[in-house]
Amino acid sequence: MEMKSMMRFCRVSWVRFAAGLCPVVALLWAGLPTAGAQVFADRASALVDYAKADLAPAKLCENMSAFKAKDLVQLSAAPVPAADGVPGYCRVFGLLDPEIAFEVSLPERWNGRFYMIGNGGHAGEALDDPGRVSQVRDALKVGFAVAQTNTGHDSRKEPGASFVMSNPQKAIDYAYRAVHLTAQAAKAITKEYFGRSVDYAYWNSCSNGGRQGLIEAQRFPGDFDGIVANAPWVDQTGFTIGALWNQRALDEAPLTAAKLNLLAEKVMAKCDAVDGLKDGLIDDPRRCDFDPARDVPACAAGTDEPGCLTAAQAATVAKIQGGPVSNGRNFFPGFELGSEALMPNFFGGGMSSGWLNMIVSAQPGGKSADFSLAEDTMRYLVHQPPQPGYDYKTFDFDRDIGMLERWGKLADAKDPDLAKFSKRGGKLLMTYGWADPILQPRMGIRYFEEAVRKNGPGTTDFFRLFMVPGMSHCSGGIGADQHDPMTVIINWVEKGKAPDTIIAKQVVEGKVIRTRPLCPYPQVARYTGEGSIDDAANFRCVEP
Repeated sequence: MEMKSMMRFCRVSWVRFAAGLCPVVALLWAGLPTAGAQVFADRASALVDYAKADLAPAKLCENMSAFKAKDLVQLSAAPVPAADGVPGYCRVFGLLDPEIAFEVSLPERWNGRFYMIGNGGHAGEALDDPGRVSQVRDALKVGFAVAQTNTGHDSRKEPGASFVMSNPQKAIDYAYRAVHLTAQAAKAITKEYFGRSVDYAYWNSCSNGGRQGLIEAQRFPGDFDGIVANAPWVDQTGFTIGALWNQRALDEAPLTAAKLNLLAEKVMAKCDAVDGLKDGLIDDPRRCDFDPARDVPACAAGTDEPGCLTAAQAATVAKIQGGPVSNGRNFFPGFELGSEALMPNFFGGGMSSGWLNMIVSAQPGGKSADFSLAEDTMRYLVHQPPQPGYDYKTFDFDRDIGMLERWGKLADAKDPDLAKFSKRGGKLLMTYGWADPILQPRMGIRYFEEAVRKNGPGTTDFFRLFMVPGMSHCSGGIGADQHDPMTVIINWVEKGKAPDTIIAKQVVEGKVIRTRPLCPYPQVARYTGEGSIDDAANFRCVEP
């Protein structure tokens, strides 16, 4: 099935989205730069003309096959002619020891900059996946040299995290090594081809790709000058424990699409106007006092109708919203109010209907996408040696938290020490949707706040977080999700213009129906009291 057809299939209904094929699509999609973000859309108003590409190659494309470098075991190169608005370019394919496939696309006229995209879920995407090709072409159109990697395995042959069964090294490559080696090799190849070094290097990706970007800033601060980390999977092990917690709660009292829709309606009714403006958005879910047992109609004893929650279902919702508890203390954030069920416009396409809730399976006894990801992590990455038959029901939240520590040291992007990245002039832009139904938004907020404590009051000189009310995972949802983070980060890196606001759009069926300013956390957008509430000009960023 082609990517466009697959996405259209997944948009039709929550039932289909949660039933097998579509969760896989979602997890792959999660690694892409923000789908709603209009990458490079604001280049005409940028402070630097980064689309000016006038640097010619110093070598023939075919001769790049002879390039040699450490860990490089295979390299081939072939010219690709211009087509469909994409300029001609040199496609270089390589293999780094042991099985890290990567690709560098070198434009016929270069702007002096390097751009790299990341991966979703457990990675392993094909480099010629249509969604990835689209991103590469967008960057080539404005003159970037572009790189990508599969992180060392092919998910078509080794699905999920099963890649470690063929070679344990692949776990380390997935965790952090592949991105770093690819960035180094790709920049060296770019230098060889054009006869000069890269001026600026940029990373832009989402979800697991956001995790990869944060790890680059934390462990390899020299790789990128500017990093855009959208909805980053900061704490992979915390998320895994959270998904096990959610599944345990759902085992006790399953939820249906109808129940989630009811919950979403009651949450919006209770929380919408808490910020002083009734606009169909929850500005900051933490400010709303919502209790599913109190604020959702209770089913009569012995009944289970669509318009109510049983006592057990209300308890399940409370557990999912509260997050996992270990030894009497909250261990990891739960899902936010507003992320429950109906997520129109998830892929930025303006769909009028469509369900996305990655923690609940539509099929009785089935596995949700979040749980499938967590179960794979436990079976293949946490356990050493892998235990493909591991039963999550044996996990003890008071006793077994420590078993994830080894994997967390490899894969989690929680290190708040960004001193080396800051010292070398790096800039980090992080975004998160408040209505994210896949990764918990407070995971990102917690990391940002820890980074501020660690790096001091000057942290926002190089690292800023922008929370997006109503936005789903990386894009979509019911908020103004579309923006151009790349022009923002380029202005910051190359001209020193830190983003005080980012103007975002909500687009439905190709029409802009609302604009709003996104504010650097902890600031929030507040209505001035005059003019349309759908016009960003009538809002100001203020302290909460």
